[in-house]
Amino acid sequence: MDTDVIIVGAGPTGLMLAGELRLGGVRVVVTERLAEPTGQSRGLGFTARAMEIFDQRGLLPRFGALEKSPLGHFGGVQFDYTVLEDSHFGARGVPQSQTEAVLEEWSVELGADLRRGWELQALADGEDGVLATLDTPDGVQQLRAAYLVGCDGGHSTVRRAAGFDFPGTPATRDMYLADVVGCGLRPRFLGERLPNGMVMAAPLKENVDRIIVCEHGTPAGDRAEAPDFEEVADAWQRITGESIHGGGADWVSSFSDATRQASEYRRGHVLLAGDAAHIHLPAGGQGLSTGVQDAANLGWKLAAAVQGWAPAGLLDSYHSERHAVGARLLMNTRAQGTVFLGGEESDPLRQLLTELLAYDDVKRHLSGIVSGLDIRYEVGDPEHALSGRRIPPRGLRTALGPTSTTELLHSGQGVLLVLDQDGPAGTAGGLSAAAESWKGRVAVTVAAPEDPGAFGGAAALLVRPDGYVAWVGDRPDDPAGLDDALHRWFGAPAGLEPTP
Repeated sequence: MDTDVIIVGAGPTGLMLAGELRLGGVRVVVTERLAEPTGQSRGLGFTARAMEIFDQRGLLPRFGALEKSPLGHFGGVQFDYTVLEDSHFGARGVPQSQTEAVLEEWSVELGADLRRGWELQALADGEDGVLATLDTPDGVQQLRAAYLVGCDGGHSTVRRAAGFDFPGTPATRDMYLADVVGCGLRPRFLGERLPNGMVMAAPLKENVDRIIVCEHGTPAGDRAEAPDFEEVADAWQRITGESIHGGGADWVSSFSDATRQASEYRRGHVLLAGDAAHIHLPAGGQGLSTGVQDAANLGWKLAAAVQGWAPAGLLDSYHSERHAVGARLLMNTRAQGTVFLGGEESDPLRQLLTELLAYDDVKRHLSGIVSGLDIRYEVGDPEHALSGRRIPPRGLRTALGPTSTTELLHSGQGVLLVLDQDGPAGTAGGLSAAAESWKGRVAVTVAAPEDPGAFGGAAALLVRPDGYVAWVGDRPDDPAGLDDALHRWFGAPAGLEPTP
């Protein structure tokens, strides 16, 4: 093997996955067809759950000061997301180019091998791994790896080459996205619906505005090239009656309301993540964030498979857990599109949604969907409220000083957190002994929570490397069920794992 894993695509999903795999100790080559980053920033931030993912790997300081927005929307109807604990609409105003730069720096620091100007031409999945044929600056080259992951976007070459099905609904309209310069636009943060369509405008920096243009009656096309500024300016004038032809654009792109999801996220030694696995209307900035979460879910499982300690079914749980999340993403973005982009026929629906959002339960439900905070995996005993959910970001006191639940996850290992309510100087007792055989995969920490009610009375938590709680203990001296959870998520004890 030339490497353990080949990742095709150096966007946020591919770079996040590269870092996760390096934390798991496997060799990674990331191939990217573009010789240099474009600098274009379709995404302008990330959701609350993606922010937690970055925090658990210690990445948030690299972004500098982040602005969290308590107010968000669903289908253009604004409401306060903080009605749900730990929720917010996300970090705003972070260009995707900055997110990619942060993730590239991190993954390369960890040892990922990033090769720009390498474009996948073909792949062959065999019994022992994958052979990838790539066009490179030095001619056609081949790489052999145990696994290959397509993180190469909505038009994924990997998805087509490996024969993945991609069912869904085709595009019904084309829309424009651009960063325009010198147009003097007034803000339209949540969009303005007019007889001929909908437009949005938000200032990015002095003299530069991000605009979205959705014109009614525009047929869906299969564009080989991005539209030019003149085409966008014409559509803007038809909708608003205003001319922006005297300005220009830093960049222009188009998108559609096509909604598709791969029917499986894994075929043999080939897997899909991010937009390669699911495409949808970009409502609420959920695409980048969902891809980052795909990577966090897949990374440690794929590393375990390469290292040889993955228990049966662990790698396949990537599909079972994330496919359901992807399907829910497609559902909510289609619903938002119906509310947001429809004409007069959608007015009653908008009115009804506005009335429903007067109720806190509705706010909690919708903010949970968009933020990703409502995700709950089937990990075993569902009785405890934390079981299958992400461990909440909370402060802790240990014998070595203050820490937090997110800081415990920086290394990418699992964590057995023993919650000593009397103080941080206690011991893990029988729980520590039960987890000793998984040392190197699971770190044991004894801590007192800063907020005694932070974990619903739990005495101990087994947390997966992606931050999700896999086991909840009710008593600090009772390891009942812990051994089964350790085997399910972390394989056989060290030294007893099967040969890969």
